[in-house]
Amino acid sequence: NVGIVTVRDHRLDKLAAIVNPKQVLPTTVEFVDIAGLVRGASKGEGLGNQFLGNIRSTDAVVHVVRCFEDENVVHVEGGVDPIRDIEVVETELLLADMETVGKRCDKAKKMAKSGDKKIIAEAALLERLQAWVDSEKPARTFEYDDTEEAMFKGLCLLTAKPVLYVANVDEDSVIDGNDYVERVRTHAAEVGAGVVLISAAIESEIAELEEDEKGEMLESLGLDESGLDRLSREGYTLLGLQTYFTAGPKEVRAWTIKKGMKAPQAAGVIHTDFERGFIRAQVIDYDDYVSLEGEAGAKSAGKLKVEGKDYVVQDGDVMHFLFNV
Repeated sequence: NVGIVTVRDHRLDKLAAIVNPKQVLPTTVEFVDIAGLVRGASKGEGLGNQFLGNIRSTDAVVHVVRCFEDENVVHVEGGVDPIRDIEVVETELLLADMETVGKRCDKAKKMAKSGDKKIIAEAALLERLQAWVDSEKPARTFEYDDTEEAMFKGLCLLTAKPVLYVANVDEDSVIDGNDYVERVRTHAAEVGAGVVLISAAIESEIAELEEDEKGEMLESLGLDESGLDRLSREGYTLLGLQTYFTAGPKEVRAWTIKKGMKAPQAAGVIHTDFERGFIRAQVIDYDDYVSLEGEAGAKSAGKLKVEGKDYVVQDGDVMHFLFNV
């Protein structure tokens, strides 16, 4: 199941209040909901290779782990233990990577006898990587240099993907968590992953409500936002993404780009012609745009900047691009 989730951003509302556009378009994150993984998946148990193939096509892994007791909800392993559940999944992913790296390494070593420098370099990388994953370390903690980056990423290893743990808790634990959550947090800190608390039961109820009713329910539970909103925002951060805005009478819109992206590439997110024919970008800092009540005020105050091809776009920039067709 694939879901497109809106990344809620309060900044859009403030921009819209100034511009009064015909529509407001937030950015989104796509989530692929995959059935649970069982022991032996790397050897074909359960959904096996189908499951692993679905994960291979994603940019990150969001691992939902049970952190609540309920005798009416059966656990496949017979009891609640989030760390065990995490280790089951991560072991299966690691076993699959061991097989992938092992096969590629054997092939590269044979081909390296030809004397091809590129293949020799690939074989050297794969030998180091094989030793790393065989010692039960995830590929995301493996170190490589700039010349090896393309080769490493080309392997599409499962344990190379960034990870976010979603602790599924009961209603009483949705704010402060519980002992299970603390164990997940400790584990996450050790492996450099994030943690989000969600009560699937609450989210299920919220999904059935109208927008104003959702706010009332969240307030009654002592929550500022839904778990889905937190998850979409954390997923956005996990992928190293940020937002810039365009604002005009037609629409106020959030655009998703990778952190560190330069102006021409950011323009290309709107349309490839914008990047190809990029001339310059007019940029206003979000805070300046709001405090000075729009483009005219920012321009009068000298806060509208004209930037060229080397400008690194900042989160929250309000931008207008000039380009040749």
